[in-house]
Amino acid sequence: MKTCRRFSTVRAEFEREISFLLAHSQRYEGKPSAKSSAQRAASAKQQMARALSTHVGRCPECG
Repeated sequence: MKTCRRFSTVRAEFEREISFLLAHSQRYEGKPSAKSSAQRAASAKQQMARALSTHVGRCPECG
């Protein structure tokens, strides 16, 4: 599937945020902030899937 530049940009932004959250979660394992970061990472994964799916449905280059 060929995608546009905007798709790649959105995906990269989400993946960067997810990696930061997971790294924080691992670094502070056992603390409340680690659990919160892990939950936010899971939520961000769902948001990324939703955003990319919507993008592909609307973008003439990707669709």
